[in-house]
Amino acid sequence: MAMTTMKPASRPLPRAMLIDMDDTILSAYGRPEIAWNTITAEFAAELAPLPPQLVATTVLSFARNFWANAEAAWRLKLAEARHLTVKGGFAALAAAGHRALPDDLAIRIADRFTTYREEEMFVFPGAHDAIDGLKALGIKLALVTNGAADTQRAKVERFELAHRFHHIQIEGEHGFGKPEERAYLHAMDALGVTAKDTWMIGDNLEWEVVTPQRLGIYGIWIDVHGDGLPEGSTVKPDRIIRSLGELLPGEP
Repeated sequence: MAMTTMKPASRPLPRAMLIDMDDTILSAYGRPEIAWNTITAEFAAELAPLPPQLVATTVLSFARNFWANAEAAWRLKLAEARHLTVKGGFAALAAAGHRALPDDLAIRIADRFTTYREEEMFVFPGAHDAIDGLKALGIKLALVTNGAADTQRAKVERFELAHRFHHIQIEGEHGFGKPEERAYLHAMDALGVTAKDTWMIGDNLEWEVVTPQRLGIYGIWIDVHGDGLPEGSTVKPDRIIRSLGELLPGEP
C-alpha cells in the first residue's frame, strides 16, 4: 500500500487556503459500502430472497460507474441520482437472473440512504479548531464545495462553518464548481490572492490536486482513512495529510 502521509517540505504557510467541505471537514460520503450494507439490511424482508449484501454490492457498483461518467448537473440533483442508481442496481440484478424488484422499493431505499447519510454526518474531530487556528494566523480561508445550493448551505449552517471562512463558495449558488478552473480562480479573486499564494485542500484527487496544480496552486490531498493513493494513480499531491490539524505550525 502507498504511504498515507508525506512529511511536508520546509514551506511557509500561504496567504490563503481553499478548503473542500465533504469528507474534508465533514464525514459525509466516505465509506459508501458501509452505508449501503446498513440500509439494505434494514430492507432485508422486502429484498428476500436476495441477500442484502448482494443488493448493496450491486447498487454500489452501478453507482460508482454512474458517478464516474455522470455530467456535473447530477451533483445538483443528488436525491434523483440516487433513485436512478438504485433502480440501475435492481435492473442489473434482474439481468443476472434474480427476481425483479419494484421501482417503489428502489425509491424508498434511495431516500432512506439520503436520510441515513444526513443523520450520520459529523465534523471530523479537530477540524473546527484547525480552521479557527489557521484563521487566527491571518490566513484567508475559502470554503469551496460542490453540490446543490440548499443541501450544501444547510450543512454550512448546521455545522457552524459560515463565520469561520472569509468566502463561502457553493456550486449551486455560483453556477460553477470544481474541477472547472473558474471555481478556483473565482475563490482566489474573492480572497484577493494569486495561485502562488494559495493552497487547496480536499479529498478528491482530480478536484483538489490535479486541476489546482495545473493552475499553480499547491495541492494537498486529505486521506482521512489512511487508504493511500489508489493503485496505479499517477497523481502526485504536493502533500498528503490525515487531518486539517496537520496544517497548523508545529503539528506532526
